[in-house]
Amino acid sequence: MPHQIILTDQAPAPIGPYSQAVKAGNTVYVSGQIALDAGGQLVTGDVVAQTHQVMKNMSAVLAAAGLSLADVVKCSIFVKDLGNFATINKVYGSYFDEATAPARETVEVSRLPRDVDVEISCIAVAG
Repeated sequence: MPHQIILTDQAPAPIGPYSQAVKAGNTVYVSGQIALDAGGQLVTGDVVAQTHQVMKNMSAVLAAAGLSLADVVKCSIFVKDLGNFATINKVYGSYFDEATAPARETVEVSRLPRDVDVEISCIAVAG
């Protein structure tokens, strides 16, 4: 199955050998997004500000693929400190309707790129 690389200047450019997202058929796989603005500058501030930036980036990449957060079926959340789970969850939850929220997992990791507190990736399906 041929695939299409998704790239937008409305989200930070990849900082390694990967794509912002890849579309295969009607499924879009969005790479992990961290708290960088579209210009690649680290968003400083607490985990609330970081999580909002991550969601903004993810939304921009999805939009470039012709999709939105409503099309997301699965998210993976990586956090540096699971003690921030409730705060991240509250921000994350504000972007989804609880009745139709995607599947997900949240995993604590020892370190994330650029020493951010949160990274989120997702899978979306056009429908």
